[in-house]
Amino acid sequence: MAHNWGTSQRRSRLPNNWRKLRAQVLARDPLCQICGIRESVVADHIVPMTDDHRLEALQGACEPCHRQKTAAEAAAARAASPRPKRERPGERHPGLL
Repeated sequence: MAHNWGTSQRRSRLPNNWRKLRAQVLARDPLCQICGIRESVVADHIVPMTDDHRLEALQGACEPCHRQKTAAEAAAARAASPRPKRERPGERHPGLL
């Protein structure tokens, strides 16, 4: 299942004043804080997967950098807790028991 705003519950955890915070972050950081080249269009949480919505915990980011940062964070999370393998352990042949 893909994780995006359509399937995520993250939106419900945003504070009521999120639009105002986002506008403040984008006004403060007109250029992407990751690449420093493109215009900021996303208010990104500096520390991934947190609900820290203080201005100091947010940064402006462009869409390509935000997408790349999010993908890297997701890959690191998957690597940190891999899914169990679906293989059964080998069994001895019944005729050899």
